[in-house]
Amino acid sequence: MVARVRGGESAAYGELVDRHASVAKRTAVFLGAGADADDVVQEAFVKAFRALGGFREGAAFRPWLLRIVANETRNAVRARGRRARREELAAPLDVVLDPADAAVTLERRTELLAAVRTLPEQMRLVVTCRYLLDLDEQETAVVLGWPRGTVKSRLHRALGRLRDALPDKEVQR
Repeated sequence: MVARVRGGESAAYGELVDRHASVAKRTAVFLGAGADADDVVQEAFVKAFRALGGFREGAAFRPWLLRIVANETRNAVRARGRRARREELAAPLDVVLDPADAAVTLERRTELLAAVRTLPEQMRLVVTCRYLLDLDEQETAVVLGWPRGTVKSRLHRALGRLRDALPDKEVQR
């Protein structure tokens, strides 16, 4: 599809936007864009379109786009000066039929997100990409612009801190 866009078929870029808009918006929200997520995503798609000439042939489009979204989100958050509000908006809770289970799930999610917010920025980013956005290690490395080994080590340290912060809770190893 990228080749079609490069060949001058502008409708193909519309297909790329349709295919990746929801994950781009989730990425912006999880990385802290909040109410500005739509603007961040729109700017990221404009920048991606302009930079398609430099897109490496055969590379995956999604991680490349999400890296642009991540950079745009960081720029927006810095401009607003609201770093303390990152990761506030999480994915909606799954539908739970039992109200008691729903209360426990909400409480656990709230505790976990609060613990994630206390992590240093680089640890928050890697946890967000891997677990909230469900990106694999390679995609996380591309999105954050880090070597894959750095993603692994920072994730390992972040999970250790979360285990310490939530000693009575279950934190995956």
